[in-house]
Amino acid sequence: MQTVILAAGQGTRMRPLTERRAKPMLPVADRPLSAHTAKTAVDAGASRLIIVVGYESDAVCEFFGDEFAGVPVEYAEQTEQRGTADAVRAAESHLDDGPFAVLNGDALYDEPSLTRLYEQAPAVGSYRVADPTQYGVLYTAESDGDTRVTGVVEKPADPPSNRINTGAYVFPAEAQAWLEVGESERGELELTDVLERACEESTVAAVPFERWLDVGRPWELLEANEWKVGELTRTLRGEVHEDADIRGDVVVEAGATIDAGVVIEGPALVRRGATVGPNAYIRGHTVVGNDAKVGHSVEVKNSVLMAGATVGHLSYVGDSVLGRDVNFGAGTTVANLRHDDEAVKTLVKGELTSTGRRKFGVVCGDDAKTAIQTSLNAGVKLDCDATTTPGEVVLRDKSE
Repeated sequence: MQTVILAAGQGTRMRPLTERRAKPMLPVADRPLSAHTAKTAVDAGASRLIIVVGYESDAVCEFFGDEFAGVPVEYAEQTEQRGTADAVRAAESHLDDGPFAVLNGDALYDEPSLTRLYEQAPAVGSYRVADPTQYGVLYTAESDGDTRVTGVVEKPADPPSNRINTGAYVFPAEAQAWLEVGESERGELELTDVLERACEESTVAAVPFERWLDVGRPWELLEANEWKVGELTRTLRGEVHEDADIRGDVVVEAGATIDAGVVIEGPALVRRGATVGPNAYIRGHTVVGNDAKVGHSVEVKNSVLMAGATVGHLSYVGDSVLGRDVNFGAGTTVANLRHDDEAVKTLVKGELTSTGRRKFGVVCGDDAKTAIQTSLNAGVKLDCDATTTPGEVVLRDKSE
């Protein structure tokens, strides 16, 4: 199955993490987000990949090259982000005359469900959620025990069901001629208009996905890492001190160093060139990225430290995402829990938004730096290159 992966967007809801990189290249466990999408597609039956690139495209092309997971890779450029139908139209010249799949490069799909999607073409992936008002919701009908899609409505106030569109499609070959769509109410060229046409012209199966995650905001990047780090199996290839205590499914890559007195409770991943300790504590689906440093008596819980990030001694980091080359001074403390036990809120495109998480810490853009004894409140963002002063208490964002 020829598969188009959409990876051109800027990911503004993920700022400041996407200020200097494409959202599909954000790290999830041991590879970029879009690489998980691509690998799942190949395992499900993709015969070749056409990746639509745009924002920070060089990094995407450099990572995937001409071949990925044994299948050829081609690239199409979306020069202006005008919507999903426009993105697929950019890839049209790379498609042959057969059916084609379309996947979002910033979403995670489980392989068995994606395999069923490919097998039941034409089809669209569906997923049940508690609150469908923030998604595209599918209209469906039952026929001989099968569920088919009859239409889709975007973010309805009164949803027809809780079955939402996962952004995973397999279209018939003739759908290539349907990509010339008009602008939606949002001013975009929407692939859902192509889905509506497919529903009119043929029977489109609604394939339920067992697991799916749209990774659009920083706390969803944490959730993505919880998913993929949770799939790792214990592998210790780096240098682990005899006095370190490694518990459960922990991966220490070759070139990483775990010093004396360190306790790591899996699942966790320590990447090449990283150093941990002495006397540090790592737990809860944590990723310590390439060449990152976790110092003396530091605790890191359920967090992502991107490449080159440093957490100085006597610090605490919980439920947080630290960008490349972030440097936390000694004694930096992250708050990750509200006293009223309500979900932590954070700014997304200038609007205070609930993360839906009882525990959520901070998000730091690349090269942000804290001085000694800095305290960061739950939900705070530090923009790229942001700094604090010694003893500063940061209650609101230094971003946006």
